Amino acid sequence: MMLTNYIQAAMHRATYEILSDDGSYYGEILGFQGVWANAPTLEACREELQSVLEDWILVRVADHLSLPVIDNIDLNSQQKEAA
Repeated sequence: MMLTNYIQAAMHRATYEILSDDGSYYGEILGFQGVWANAPTLEACREELQSVLEDWILVRVADHLSLPVIDNIDLNSQQKEAA
């Protein structure tokens, strides 16, 4: 449940824009370096962005790297307890 809340909180911080060169959508989450998506529709961009975020979290956890604290949700303490 905590992970789901974390992902939802991060996705609420996502920003999107329409790219002028091809009309596609670009989305990113500030504070999550490398988490971005580009797709032909806003919904596809949002879905891709969430998928990228989930993969990014898994890689950081596997590599024992810290995660940003979002809305007082700190997954880092969970990692330390599991170690």
